[in-house]
Amino acid sequence: MTHTMTHSAGLPDPEYDHAFYDGVPAKRFFAWIVDVILIALVSLILGLLTLTVLLWVWPILYFTVSFLYRSATIGTGSATLGMRLMNIELRNGLGQRLSPAEAMIHTGLYLFLSASVILQLISVGLMLASRRHQGLHDHILGSAAINRPRGLY
Repeated sequence: MTHTMTHSAGLPDPEYDHAFYDGVPAKRFFAWIVDVILIALVSLILGLLTLTVLLWVWPILYFTVSFLYRSATIGTGSATLGMRLMNIELRNGLGQRLSPAEAMIHTGLYLFLSASVILQLISVGLMLASRRHQGLHDHILGSAAINRPRGLY
């Protein structure tokens, strides 16, 4: 399956370019699992390298590693390693890859909303029900996850 984006007029229209959004909610879920495992492993290794000192502040350690990992990977390739494995990437409202600044804002908003079970459930519901499968943080920023396009982009 080949998807081609040849312009930056905005996000692909889900009615006409549905291939960009096919399977995205499931791919985001599996990408999230991969990312959570990677973040937990890095956090655990850091904890062990500090002779378990950092394990005493696990929530702070996990949050910090998560923010740095997500911001860095999204800022350099518009996708975390899990997203790359699932062949999806984030795009801003103009249809462009996220800049490093947008990646930090996206990550910060995601982590902030994830701290609330209710807001996280709303976000998951939006990913399942909205036309572009956007989470709450995506709706706020105007971003969306799409299947990685081929071609000029």
